[in-house]
Amino acid sequence: MRYARAGFDIGLFSNTRDAQLQFWQRTVGLPFDHLGKLGGGIQQHRHVLGDAILKMNHARDPLPAIPAGGFTGLCLFGDVAVHEVLRDPDGNRVERWPAGGGETGRYGLCIASPDPARLARFYGESLGLRECPAPVEGPRAAACLAHGEGRLFITPASPGWAASPDWRGPGYRYLTLQVASAREAWTEALAAGASVGEPLRELGDLVRFGFIRDPDGNWIELSERTTFTGRPLS
Repeated sequence: MRYARAGFDIGLFSNTRDAQLQFWQRTVGLPFDHLGKLGGGIQQHRHVLGDAILKMNHARDPLPAIPAGGFTGLCLFGDVAVHEVLRDPDGNRVERWPAGGGETGRYGLCIASPDPARLARFYGESLGLRECPAPVEGPRAAACLAHGEGRLFITPASPGWAASPDWRGPGYRYLTLQVASAREAWTEALAAGASVGEPLRELGDLVRFGFIRDPDGNWIELSERTTFTGRPLS
């Protein structure tokens, strides 16, 4: 798969805008980038996260009480001397770890899976993420995969795990991969075992995007953004 930018964005949904912004900007210290409007009463507050973006999506209407799927927590590396666990205003887990060497990266997303080996093969062999050793300082994982400064930590799922029926719901909901061609990436991903989440569509002449689902049903946005590709939508 051809990527237009390393790293992966992380999408979070909440109904508590002001408290979430205070947490991410003041408690965690992520720089605010800009505000985007997704329609349907959803505003995306974008924050710089290493080589990627944390997308704090504020929903005007109450979010549905649906399972969050495999995304269980966010890890940040290098900002503290000792490990600490925080909870955002909605209870989402955020871990801060000391920097642990070149393989640590800057941020990581924990994914619980009923079949960690299968999921690791999908992200590694099918999507082209690089296998990396678990960091000295970081969550214990069955597999670790790297994309730019981002890390995916795949852990065994606990009893009661359930796939998410939608990418719009409370908590960590999806990750975004910036690709050179959304159509090309879409075809490759489906051939490699992904399923359709939401079909590709265009937002003006800026971005073409759609959602696929990994073998566990987790939501992945494939995004072709002209600001990263440097050319008009293909």
